[in-house]
Amino acid sequence: MNGDRMTAKSEKKLECETKLEESEAKAQEYLDMARRVQAEFENFRKRSVKENEEFKKFATADIASEILTIADDLERALSHADADDELVKGVRAIHSNLMKLLQSRGITEIDASGMFDPNCHEALCICDGEKDNEITEVFQKGYRMDNRILRYSKVKVTKTKQQEGDEKCQE
Repeated sequence: MNGDRMTAKSEKKLECETKLEESEAKAQEYLDMARRVQAEFENFRKRSVKENEEFKKFATADIASEILTIADDLERALSHADADDELVKGVRAIHSNLMKLLQSRGITEIDASGMFDPNCHEALCICDGEKDNEITEVFQKGYRMDNRILRYSKVKVTKTKQQEGDEKCQE
């Protein structure tokens, strides 16, 4: 009988150890799953914050484009005004403040001096020149918000005159 008790105790002990190992394995599985869920949630939270920042930044792009039209109108009006008039000085100050506001929001003017770049300029017409693709006139300033183009610069570009012999070769 003593042998049967020992065997029963050993079997019960073995059974308990097996259940303990299974429970520990299950606990480790749940812990790993919880860590994965926590990491996924953290990634989701970071992605959401980034997407919201991007949305806020570019949600203002439409209104910024409309404000740029007003800035253009002010510039045109100021270009035809008498510089000594107090009203003109006030309008210049308003225009300057408007441009500072736009700049503080990351909106900057696209450089339209030098060579034509189709990524940020729009050629409205072509004139004869000594070199190809030089910008000779800016009809409307272009602007970008960070790396995003809000409005392309509308420009006149040069094209070299082709010789008559060159034209015949192209036909």
